[in-house]
Amino acid sequence: MSDVYDRLASLPPEKRELLLRQLRQKQAGNVKTGIPPRPRDTDTHPLSFAQQRLWLLDQLQPGSPLYNVPVAIRLSGALDVATLERCFNELLRRHESLRTTLRSEQGQPVQVIAPQAELALETADLRALPAAQHDAEVRRLALEEARKPFDLERGPLLRARLLSLPEQECVLLLTMHHIVSDGWSMGVLVREMGMLYAAFTQGQPSPLMELAVQYVDYASWQREWLRGDVLSKQLDYWRKQLAGASRVLELPTDKPRPPRPSFQGASSSRPLPTALSESIKALAQKEGATPFMVLLAAFQVLLSRYSGQDDICVGSPIAGRNRGELEDLIGFFVNTLVLRTRLSPQQSFRELLAQVKEMMLGAYAHQDVPFEKLVEELQPQRDLSRSPLFQVMFAVQNAPMPELNLPGLKMRPVTLESESSKFDMTVAFTERAEGFLAEVEYSTDLYESSTLQRMLEQMQLLLEGIVASPERKLRELSLLSTNERQRLLVDWNQTHTEFPRQRNIHQLFEERVRLHPESVALEFGETRLSYGELDTRANQLAHLLASKGVCSGDLVGICVERSADLVVGLLGILKAGAAYVPLDPAYPQQRLTFMLEDTRAHVVVAWRHLAQALPLGDRSLICLD
Repeated sequence: MSDVYDRLASLPPEKRELLLRQLRQKQAGNVKTGIPPRPRDTDTHPLSFAQQRLWLLDQLQPGSPLYNVPVAIRLSGALDVATLERCFNELLRRHESLRTTLRSEQGQPVQVIAPQAELALETADLRALPAAQHDAEVRRLALEEARKPFDLERGPLLRARLLSLPEQECVLLLTMHHIVSDGWSMGVLVREMGMLYAAFTQGQPSPLMELAVQYVDYASWQREWLRGDVLSKQLDYWRKQLAGASRVLELPTDKPRPPRPSFQGASSSRPLPTALSESIKALAQKEGATPFMVLLAAFQVLLSRYSGQDDICVGSPIAGRNRGELEDLIGFFVNTLVLRTRLSPQQSFRELLAQVKEMMLGAYAHQDVPFEKLVEELQPQRDLSRSPLFQVMFAVQNAPMPELNLPGLKMRPVTLESESSKFDMTVAFTERAEGFLAEVEYSTDLYESSTLQRMLEQMQLLLEGIVASPERKLRELSLLSTNERQRLLVDWNQTHTEFPRQRNIHQLFEERVRLHPESVALEFGETRLSYGELDTRANQLAHLLASKGVCSGDLVGICVERSADLVVGLLGILKAGAAYVPLDPAYPQQRLTFMLEDTRAHVVVAWRHLAQALPLGDRSLICLD
C-alpha cells in the first residue's frame, strides 16, 4: 500500500488531484455526471454546509468583520475609472454569488439572488494631503474598509473603493464577505477583472465564456449528493482517523485564556533563506512527498515540543474545488481538514514524513465531508474558549494571487496587517521566487508578539536541522542556535551569589515584607497579593499548623494545584518550622499511603475537592479553599 502512496505523491499536483477525484467517485459508487444547473423558478435557494456555519456565526455575532476578505492593490498609470466600474458590473452579472444576500424563512436560512445589481465604486481623493501622510492614510482607510461589517440580509457582499494619489497612482480596495467568496475566489475576481478591462478599453466585448453552473447549483448539488452511502463512507474514515485524538492542544500562553475569545489578533512574518527553501523542496522530492508535507511534519514536531504532547491535531484549509466546473466560480468552497499526527521522539524525521504523507493522502481522498458535518458527527465536548477539534491552523500557499494586469498600468499588492485571529494561531507558508515566507496570525488574547517571532525563528532552526539530517531522531533535533545554547547553559547559569547563611527562605521573604509591604509579590490570574498580604495569609496558616501540633522539623503534606494558595501553603509550612511533602492525587492510593506513613505527616494542607482522593485516615486536614 505504501508503494501506491509513494507513486501517488510523486505525481504532478494536477495529475494527483485528477486521480484522487476519480478515486473518490469510485469509492462513492458515483460516476461523475457533473453538477446540474438548478431551476430558477424560485427566488430562494439552499445554503451550502459551509455557508450555513457562517450564517449561524453571523446570527450569534451580527456585524462582525471577522469573515471579511480584504485585498488592497496599488496601481500606477492612467486608470480609466468608468471602464473599471463597468468591469465590476460585468462581474456582478456573470457571478450570481456577487448578487446574493441571505435571509431567514421559517427559521431556515436561504440564499436570494437579485436579478440584477450594480456596484457603485466609492472614491476618495488623497492628492491634497502632504506626501508624507499618503501611506499612513492609505493604511488607515484600508483597515477601516476591512473592519466595516457586511449586512448579509441587505447586501451587497462585495465592496470596492478607489483611493486617488498624486502622479497617476491609486489604491484599489476590494472586500468580500467569506460567505460568498474565499481566497481562490479573490484570485478569480482579479484575473477576470484584468481580462475584462483589457477588452473593454479596446472596445471589445467580454472575452469570458459564460459559466455552466453557479454557486447555488453547487450548494443544492452538495446537499443532494453528500448523503447516504457517500457521506457514510467518508465519515467512517474520519471517525477512525480521529478516534481518541486529543481535543485540546496544550500550548503555553503568555496570558490566561479568556472564557470567550475576542478574536482580536495580530500577525508576524519571517522569510526563510532561499537555500533552505530549495532544500525543503529537494527533500520533499527525494521522499516522494510535497513541500506541504515536509512543512506540516516539521510544524507538528514544533507543536509537540511546545505542548509536551505526542498526539497533534491541526486544521488545514483545502480549496474544495475538485470538479472542473467549480474552478472559475466565485463562492465559498474552501473546506477545513483535521490533520492528526502521532509522534515518537525515537522516530526519525524521515519516518515521520512517511507517516504524514500517508495521512495526508487519506485526508485528500476524503475531503468532501464539510468541517461542520464532522463536528456535528463527532460531537466533541464544547468549550466556548476554544475552537472544536483543533485550535491551530496550518496552510501552505503555493498559488499566489494573480497579478491584476490592466493595460498601461503597473500593479503591486499592498500588505494589510491582520487585526483578527479566528484560532489560537494560524501559521502559513507562502511560496515565492525568493523562498518561503512564514507568516503567523495569532490571538492577542493569548500571545505577545515576541513569543510568535521566537516560534518562527525556532521553526527555521528546526527546518535547518531536518534538511541537514532527515534521518536524525526527533528528540535530537534542536530548537536552539549556538548563541542561545551558550546563553542558556553557561551565561544564565552564572548565578552564584552570597546569601546570609543563617537565614532560611521564609526569613529572606520576611525581609522583603519589611522593606516593601505594599509592592506586588504574587500574581496569578485575577489574584494579586502584596508582600504584606501574602505574609499575613502565610502567618495565619503557620499559627493554625502550630495549633495542630506541628513543630520544628515536622513534615506536612500539601495537595494544592498551581495557584496563589500553593505559595501561601508553602510559606506557611516553612514559617511553622516544618518542611512540605507534595502529594499528587493522581498517584495510586498505595503510593499516597506510603508517602504519608513514611514521612509521619500528621497534618495535610489541601484544597477540599483534592483532599477527597487522599487516604487521610486520622490525620488533620487544613483546607485552603
